Amino acid sequence: MKQTFTISGMSCAACAAAVEKAVVKLPGVTEASVNPATEKLTVDQEPFEENAIISAVEKAGYGALPAEREPTEVILSIGGMHCAACAAAIEKGLAKIEGVVEASVNLATEKAVVRYLPGGADTRVFRETIEKLGFHLEESSRRGTAERERERRKSEMWANLLKVVAACSFAAPLFYLAMGAMLDWPVPNSLHPMQYPLVFALAQVTLLVPIVAAGSGFFTVGTRALFRLSPNMDSLIAIGTSAAMLYSFIAMIRMVFGDLAAMDDLYFETAGVILALVMLGKYLEARSKGKTSEAIFRLMELAPPTATTVRDGREIEIDVAELKEGDSVVVKPGGRIPVDGVVIEGHSAVDESMLTGESIPVDKNVGEKVAAGSINRLGSFVFRATRVGDDTTLSRLVKLVEEAQAHKAPIARLADIVSGYFVPVVVLIAIISAVGWLLAGSTLPFALTAFIAVLVIACPCALGLATPTAIMVGTGKGAEYGILIKSGEALETAHKVRTVILDKTGTITEGKPALTDIVAFGSFIDEEILRMAASAEKGSEHPLGEAIVRGAEDRNLALLSSENFLAIPGKGVQTVVDGKSVVLGNAVLLADAGVSLDEGTSSLDRLADEGKTPMLLAVDGRLAGIVAVADTVKVGSAAAVARMKEMGLTVVMITGDNDRTARAIARQTGVDRVLSGVLPDGKAEEVKRLQQEGAVVAMVGDGINDAPALAMADVGIAIGSGTDVAMESADIVLVHSDLQDIPSAIELSRRTLRTIKQNLFWAFFYNVIGIPVAAGVLHIFGGPLLNPIYAALAMSFSSVSVVANALRLKTFKPLRGARPSVKGESA
Repeated sequence: MKQTFTISGMSCAACAAAVEKAVVKLPGVTEASVNPATEKLTVDQEPFEENAIISAVEKAGYGALPAEREPTEVILSIGGMHCAACAAAIEKGLAKIEGVVEASVNLATEKAVVRYLPGGADTRVFRETIEKLGFHLEESSRRGTAERERERRKSEMWANLLKVVAACSFAAPLFYLAMGAMLDWPVPNSLHPMQYPLVFALAQVTLLVPIVAAGSGFFTVGTRALFRLSPNMDSLIAIGTSAAMLYSFIAMIRMVFGDLAAMDDLYFETAGVILALVMLGKYLEARSKGKTSEAIFRLMELAPPTATTVRDGREIEIDVAELKEGDSVVVKPGGRIPVDGVVIEGHSAVDESMLTGESIPVDKNVGEKVAAGSINRLGSFVFRATRVGDDTTLSRLVKLVEEAQAHKAPIARLADIVSGYFVPVVVLIAIISAVGWLLAGSTLPFALTAFIAVLVIACPCALGLATPTAIMVGTGKGAEYGILIKSGEALETAHKVRTVILDKTGTITEGKPALTDIVAFGSFIDEEILRMAASAEKGSEHPLGEAIVRGAEDRNLALLSSENFLAIPGKGVQTVVDGKSVVLGNAVLLADAGVSLDEGTSSLDRLADEGKTPMLLAVDGRLAGIVAVADTVKVGSAAAVARMKEMGLTVVMITGDNDRTARAIARQTGVDRVLSGVLPDGKAEEVKRLQQEGAVVAMVGDGINDAPALAMADVGIAIGSGTDVAMESADIVLVHSDLQDIPSAIELSRRTLRTIKQNLFWAFFYNVIGIPVAAGVLHIFGGPLLNPIYAALAMSFSSVSVVANALRLKTFKPLRGARPSVKGESA
């Protein structure tokens, strides 16, 4: 019986071998095979003993879990969160559910990432738990269209704006009425406190009621959180304003019984203005937060909502969600391609800049692939859908960005720990400050002012938003330029990278041989040499021969007829071209044919030193020339290496090629250090060795054999044109396959981390300074006592300023100066 297990704790091919060795010793095991790239163990055992296999793997020092019981990850959209304490409460609640392995809530994205074991917990249980905590589950944005998600957010913003307008409309006259008499502002006689004190008080209550109604959420959510013993920002606002209102109502009762001096103890305007200001601050914060998600929306909008498909010989327009694999889809000029597919009829030029960054349209003929979100520029064509729904290239890009924004970075843990204790500590400080002032002989109104000010100024929002907002903008900005950062952890780690390892083939170089040099001897000319060589190789399937033929075709050379073709493995070919005997191959082949190589020795040595493969051409027994083929360096590789070195990075090239060829490529690109002759399973070992030297390593590759090394590196960077396995193993994917995006990604990480540290500093600094001032420390030294209204202003400003600072990352531009890939019609 065959069974697949997921293995954890492996770091290299040697680990995989250790697991295989441990399992294959078990009775009845006929096969034990580990794939280090996918971290999967396949075991064939009769009779099958799951526990014995798991135990054997654990004894070897690793973890094993049956693949069908591998944790599933789901991203939930949560509504109703107001601060970091809300996020902490939901995390705690979800983590308690049986079967949940890990729960992480991101306040800025309003998303929860839950990893759980199938068969126990599910979305229904998560929904019930979240609702019991006083929040609600929204429909996941990826299930609907970008437009629907935007509409939902827009309607929420409008509802909040109406509440803010209502609250501010009543708070302004309330503040004027309360302060007018003291500041000698004109007040109607019928409302003058000295003539009609009770009417004055009742007028304030009348103006306060609509404000409280508009801000009722603070009281309902805050009170529920208090009863759950997990107070949040709403709890602080609810306690502070409720204390002010209760104290004011007691003063009103005293006034009814004739104590007109109690008029000085009315704090209705404090409660009303605080609620209005906090609501205004939350609205501005929400508007700013909305801007951090623009990259996701722009990506999602690239896919059209409808598609034209052929059914029963007729063209009909249907919702993209209804498309199935195998459907025939018609695309008209100017239309966006709805899903991935293969052209089956017609031809066109397609703008794929959203994927490749290349603005020049690419010709598409029958049999060629097209990708969702790209734009048909010319003629109509029909393609067969091969990937639909969440499987399209575009959907996978969106998913990568969403998951990156939903996951927390390690630096966020500090804020999480502080937020967990923050609100209870603030309540305690507020109580201590009020009691302290009362014991010191101050009046009850004075102590109440300090109590309310501490509660209102100490909002944990700035702390909770400091990290996720910066990561949202950073990952979103990267996505605009084709730099897909798959997690907050990767974004954070990338700024520490000091060594970059570049795989040679397909990463630094194009990955396929191309004609580079032609050397002619005697009376022969270059064009004649290439025509003869290409004519000799046109029947060959060898990659080097194909490169020579492509080189001739690129120069529009007409090939000659050949006959008696003979391929000699490892040496070259012999044939007759246009009636002449032709030998094309290495020095051994020409020496066997009796051809003198003296004239070509220096050219052979030079080409070999340059890392090229020279092929000697002899015509009728005489050396005619040399054609050289090489895996050419990508445009931009040398510039990328130069830029990385300017940033203080050590650049290492790793390859299975011989040292001579590797060093030739290193010289062309300016690479510092070369690791040559490294077998595929040795790449991860080389990464590990550099890490043991103390380097924080980024590995850049594109192939399946790079996957273990990508996983081993501190940051794995996959070339977008590479394999799916490499992209899955990597932390960062370069969609445009341009090495110049590597320094851009590292610089983006550095900028983002700098922004996060600024945000955390100001969030902590604000509270460290604000809370003592609100508690009355300045008053001890003869200074003023902070008015709760100013405390509310300061609290709102702190949250908005943190988000605004994060939004400065939107000015980031790649170091190579490329234009964005998802802006506008053709980007």
